[in-house]
Amino acid sequence: MRYKVTFVVGLALGYVLGTRAGRERYEQLRKSARQIAQNPAVRNAAETAGQTGREFAGKAFTAVSQKVGDAVPESIAGRVRGLRDRVGGGADDDWGTSNT
Repeated sequence: MRYKVTFVVGLALGYVLGTRAGRERYEQLRKSARQIAQNPAVRNAAETAGQTGREFAGKAFTAVSQKVGDAVPESIAGRVRGLRDRVGGGADDDWGTSNT
């Protein structure tokens, strides 16, 4: 119970302090966040993280598809890009991700 009360007090305190800071402070924080996001070092780090994530996702997909094989139902396999060729799925899918 003590943790719930602490959480609620912290939430209320954050709300009060946030409303006192007002729109001006919000705009300052927003401008700072935008400048950080446009920094080339940050953009490179984000791009590298995205590339690494795609590589790991590809490896995970390969490992899973090798172990699962043909046990994947056609309704799911038709929506997964790598399994479309095995099952003969069409060029378009229900999720609108055929161009990815």
